[in-house]
Amino acid sequence: MAAGTPEQEKAFTDKYIKAFEGKGTATLESFLYTQGADPEIVGFYKMMQSGEAGEKITTIELINLTPEDVKKASTPMDTPAGGKVCLTLKPTKKLSIKVEKKHANGSSSSSSENFVAEKDGKFVIPILGPCK
Repeated sequence: MAAGTPEQEKAFTDKYIKAFEGKGTATLESFLYTQGADPEIVGFYKMMQSGEAGEKITTIELINLTPEDVKKASTPMDTPAGGKVCLTLKPTKKLSIKVEKKHANGSSSSSSENFVAEKDGKFVIPILGPCK
């Protein structure tokens, strides 16, 4: 099955929901494309990804990139140490997730977005690494 088909998009989001809501951190980490990525940034992504694991995803979707997204994805970013980092793969979509947390005082929600790329016929979340 080629990446980018509606069936593959659904399989990706279904697997992500199952891993996220079931606190499957190893499965969540398998979505990260870490080849050529900065190890500290990989650690940050893993922390952010697992931080809300176990909560309920209210919406998840793969969205086509806007011209602004394409520009943002291709622009090198500054690091705290003064270097530049870039995405390790060119993204083709954006993963948008909304999460609802229930707690003693009611509930709260948060949202996140990650660029998604295609590699070897599957969707992955590319991590920042040194610009080439």
